[in-house]
Amino acid sequence: MAWVSEKSRNKIPYTTIDGTHDDRSAYNPSGTEADGINWWTNGFWGGMMWQMYHDTGDEKYKDIAVISEAKLDRCFEEFYGLHHDVGFMWLLTSVANFKLTRNPESRKRALHAATLLAGRFNPAGGFIRAWNDLDEGDTRGWAIIDCMFNIPLLYWATDETGDPRFKQIAMTHADTAMTAFVRPDGSVNHIVEFDPYQGGVVRTYGGQGYEEGSSWTRGQTWAMYGFMMSYKHTGKSEYLDTAKRIAHYFIANIPEDGVIPVDFRQPPEPKREDDTAAAIAACGLIEIANVIETYDKSIYLKAALKLLKALEQRSDWSERSDAIVQRGSAAYRAALHHQPIIYGDYFLIEAAFKLKGDGLYLW
Repeated sequence: MAWVSEKSRNKIPYTTIDGTHDDRSAYNPSGTEADGINWWTNGFWGGMMWQMYHDTGDEKYKDIAVISEAKLDRCFEEFYGLHHDVGFMWLLTSVANFKLTRNPESRKRALHAATLLAGRFNPAGGFIRAWNDLDEGDTRGWAIIDCMFNIPLLYWATDETGDPRFKQIAMTHADTAMTAFVRPDGSVNHIVEFDPYQGGVVRTYGGQGYEEGSSWTRGQTWAMYGFMMSYKHTGKSEYLDTAKRIAHYFIANIPEDGVIPVDFRQPPEPKREDDTAAAIAACGLIEIANVIETYDKSIYLKAALKLLKALEQRSDWSERSDAIVQRGSAAYRAALHHQPIIYGDYFLIEAAFKLKGDGLYLW
């Protein structure tokens, strides 16, 4: 991490090209601003640097994180490309900075982002709208399971300001997700469409998974770890119970070799894998283990260690690649598969520090 942080200090990476980090802050791959500085993963590089700074105390990591955070100011200035993933973007940058340094500018940025996220709340349906309009058409009623990772920004905003509205919105969204997204067996929907005027579920979509009704594995991890986050912020036992139910489903479906597919219900061929889902799942499973005091605590920890051991063997720890985790898949029907994606490295680092017992909790 020491060498690659210096090499990529002025970048905001998403993936690698011929082993070298790309830079989402410098170009727009498809010609749209949403794929550039507003891209939803643009907080993870800064989050990695804050994790390293917290662990080592080395000022260079803080300096690189600050560069990344400042670049995101352009998102506020341009506004139109922003979306519900402001949580991913500013929890790992501005909230992290404020937690560690008490920087007042970082506090202002994070509260700005939290206000934007709260503004996407639909009171009729009790959900936070996901994306802006897409090629698919009208998405005013769309919510996605990923947002369970965004709402901790709202919990933080209430803790910081004392204004209960942020937390109330977060809990209402989480309550809606428990019933509309999580199935009885612990699998989850990726996208749920609500009636934006009257509320109520209109239909569900397969989204980034194999098909409608399937089980996109990264979506499972957003739900499992996401409900743990809501439990940690609220103490509401239903959130912990939901996280455990999703975890039991996930554990039951982990293949013998610990390699996670893109979707637990995908066909055997073509074989599509997603190591990023394994890294996120490991973090969520460790968090569940940390709050369980009964004999079954080891169930979650053993599953996390199995995933991490498989990741260790499949990752690139050399200087041939700027990324460690090599086999990520953004979606089952994505054009590319088995490529580095920045959140794979972030969650692998987060999981390692959790096992050390002194990790920086940024959610």
